[in-house]
Amino acid sequence: MRFENKTIVVTGAGSGIGKAAVMRFASEGATVVLVGRTEAKLIAVKESVQEVYQKEAYLFPTDVTKEEEVEKLANYLEKNFGEIDILVNNAGASVHSKIFETTLEQWENVQKVNLTSVFLIAKHLAPLMKNENLKEDRSIVNVASLSGHKPGAHIPHYSSAKAGLINFTRALSLELAPFGIRVNSVSPGFVETPLTEKGLQNDRFVKAIERSTALKRVGKPEEIANIICFAASSEASYMTGSDLLVDGGWLVV
Repeated sequence: MRFENKTIVVTGAGSGIGKAAVMRFASEGATVVLVGRTEAKLIAVKESVQEVYQKEAYLFPTDVTKEEEVEKLANYLEKNFGEIDILVNNAGASVHSKIFETTLEQWENVQKVNLTSVFLIAKHLAPLMKNENLKEDRSIVNVASLSGHKPGAHIPHYSSAKAGLINFTRALSLELAPFGIRVNSVSPGFVETPLTEKGLQNDRFVKAIERSTALKRVGKPEEIANIICFAASSEASYMTGSDLLVDGGWLVV
């Protein structure tokens, strides 16, 4: 199993892609720490791990946009695990608004969740990953978006934040390479998640996605989790500073 004896932290772990990644990591032997704002969701995922894999998972409710809470998370991890092997930054959120109708509060909130949170998590958790002897393969995977490559309609804040995240990933990979930490991002296209749930209830919206996607369908969280796990694993040991676009062929249509 690729992740046996590995300690893995996943943010946004309570649903969607984060939950799917947790389950996939656990299926391959990892000890997973679930991070998110809603404790009830984290408990439900923790119980799923226990039920399906007879394996313990851990949780630490955290608002990753607040530095003081991220510092508490770092202290918890250092005290209970000493160091971590893999970090997945998956927390994300968006609202729909046109640029000239977007309030400053909306803009800042979307930036905080999708970009600032990754900066804060990296700042405080990467020191627990530094690999001075370079014997261990350590990895950070940031979940970006197709919208970081091609702006989505009425999500200027989200598209901008995800484009920034792709470039922040590259900057972080350069700074952490001397410590044996690889940093990559994964950019999902349209996937069945709580973020897209409302839109996917609209048949016209779904048909429009199918017309615009080479594979003619919406993606599943498990398909993105597969790519996240690949990027996190030693199978991707020579890859850093890269973005893996998993969009069903949206950009080639």
